[in-house]
Amino acid sequence: MRFVLFPVLRFTLLSFLLFSPLSEALAQGEDLCEELFKRHGFLEEVKGNQALDWVRAQNERTLVRLKEDPRFSKIKAQALELLDAKDRIVYGSFQEEGRAVRNFWQDEKNPKGILRQTTLRRYLSGKPQWEIILDIDALSAQEGENWVYEGIDQLEGDESHALVFLSRGGKDANVVREFDLVKREFVKNGFSLPESKSSVTWLDQDTLIVGPTFEESEVTHSGYPRVVKLWKRGAPLQSAPIIFEGKKEDVSVSAGILKREGGVGDPGKKYVTFGESYTFFDGDVFLINDKGERVRIPCPLDADSEGSFKGNILLTLKSDWVFEGTFFKQGSLVYVNLDEFVKGGAIHVELVFEPTDKMAVNRVSLTKDHIFVDVLDNVRGRLIQMHRGAKGWIQYDVPLPQMGTISIISSSKYHHQMFVTYEDFLTPDTLYLYNARTKKLRPVASLPARFDPSKYVAEQLFATSRDGTQIPYFVVRAKDMEFSGKNPTYLYGYGGFEISAVPSYLDRTERLWLSQGGVFVQANIRGGGEFGPAWHQAAMKENRQKAFDDFIAVAQDLIARGITSPKHLGIRGGSNGGLLVGAVAIQRPDLFNAVACDVPLLDMMRYHKLLAGASWMAEYGDPDDPKMRPFIFAYSPYHNLKPGVRYPEIFFETSTADDRVHPAHARKMARYMEELGHPFLYFEDIDGGHGGGITHEESAESIARFYTYFFQKLKD
Repeated sequence: MRFVLFPVLRFTLLSFLLFSPLSEALAQGEDLCEELFKRHGFLEEVKGNQALDWVRAQNERTLVRLKEDPRFSKIKAQALELLDAKDRIVYGSFQEEGRAVRNFWQDEKNPKGILRQTTLRRYLSGKPQWEIILDIDALSAQEGENWVYEGIDQLEGDESHALVFLSRGGKDANVVREFDLVKREFVKNGFSLPESKSSVTWLDQDTLIVGPTFEESEVTHSGYPRVVKLWKRGAPLQSAPIIFEGKKEDVSVSAGILKREGGVGDPGKKYVTFGESYTFFDGDVFLINDKGERVRIPCPLDADSEGSFKGNILLTLKSDWVFEGTFFKQGSLVYVNLDEFVKGGAIHVELVFEPTDKMAVNRVSLTKDHIFVDVLDNVRGRLIQMHRGAKGWIQYDVPLPQMGTISIISSSKYHHQMFVTYEDFLTPDTLYLYNARTKKLRPVASLPARFDPSKYVAEQLFATSRDGTQIPYFVVRAKDMEFSGKNPTYLYGYGGFEISAVPSYLDRTERLWLSQGGVFVQANIRGGGEFGPAWHQAAMKENRQKAFDDFIAVAQDLIARGITSPKHLGIRGGSNGGLLVGAVAIQRPDLFNAVACDVPLLDMMRYHKLLAGASWMAEYGDPDDPKMRPFIFAYSPYHNLKPGVRYPEIFFETSTADDRVHPAHARKMARYMEELGHPFLYFEDIDGGHGGGITHEESAESIARFYTYFFQKLKD
């Protein structure tokens, strides 16, 4: 529990690779890995002078070409207008007992943003009077830092004690500082952690539970916490006692608080829980019970915790589970009752929700007496309200549209209300306030329509992958589009880590692409979570090629239908999606004329040795494992580049400050393409993190780079 090739075919393929003439090719591949590292290893020095000299030269070459295009400045201005629009929805999160609403806001006057708060009544009036809690622009100017706001953790039931998380330039690593919410200032000599990937949460107003990452002994091979400490106010962190310890080979350890309700007049009790993540997807959770014993909660290693409800635990199952003779289907949501367990007894498990084969539990949210299950049903959203009745769990569909995406913005276990939105490709976001007790749904705000939806059609189509699997994808196009094969087409995909690609309002895409004659396509390939855990697991490790096959199948289907042609087809993906587009561009260069490869993984033989890469081996496999190495080498984009092949001009974008996916992935592949004489563009943001632009201005620059490149390749 964590906070398909058939076996015979697998053995046959592996034997063929190891004991046939292809074993010689694999041996040559080992030599290639060594040779490439000798030539390009200097690019792994994130801020090495030689590496940055090469980066700056590539940035200059790329920016000259893109910014000289008259479309660049126009696209940037249009993007910035949308990003800074004053009629955007102000999304709020509930505070306290639902009486206050907090919001983080960025605009042209506050490019780094302000954290602010108002009452729920004023927020619902549409004309709230905001109280500024923290001004990130002012703080950055005062301290000479490029601060990015990453969030706030308020001590439960306390009006003043909070921790503020700040990142330099958008890194995953944060600086943590204690903040007084009443005085609106940082606490002098309060709790403070320097920049790190440490985890931290409140136990009480004078105690933090910390997973530090400052000493080599404190971190796992993945760079995340290996120990948990109990840190008392006024004491040095170094001397804080270790209360939980994992292994160096773990991905991470963590700690949390499970609050169990008491009876009348009883405030209840807090239990400290510990999570030990053995891989990205597998782990155990331990609890200190009433006897003072640390005991493992006996649940499946690969189940996902969805939080606590009424002091007990909700899990989504990633595999079938038989518990005490009862079968629970993969993908189900179950309720783990700990009433007896915390006293030294056993757990009890009951089914809350079981999805069909076309469904996936996308997210679980909680109010005081209800569980809300955000379900994808054939990649379309449903919101199901659940409560415990005398004969089991009773469900009720919240009356929202079911053709797009439903997102719960904020809910709380301390009252009955929640903020929820609906949107689809052609329908702008609408924010609702929903009361779980009264079942009243109240519109709060709507994003004004940015375009006339009657001009377009959004449809779900299916492509047949290499193994016969039907792969859904969405196409958004003009109603009067000619199926001539000449339409500039933007195909997006991700396909990993059980992350679903769902419909979202295409205000920016319509203005910058669809209105210019373009087509937008979003693929729901295996590796994602659109149809539950099995859809994800079908493209893990040695089966990774299936995700690439699915994406290729969608491209071929678009061409076969006459929607586009290779000359007019461009693909885009970021992070794991960068691996996706990098791999298919190398495998099928004949299908594409533009490839936007953002913050990508590309050197799959060394990904596990770079930054957080070791934590992803459960997804991709271990390149040092002789059984996995042939499969990974076969698709690693960096190692499969060939001289003399006509590849599309790939546009690599990455970030020097990205401390999740190492910029060396993009650097090394671009450098290798340069050596082989293949065309490419390259831009590396010296400041931004894995998520890209910090301010709206920087985001607009990035948007302009991408669309200018796509217009040059697919429309000119």
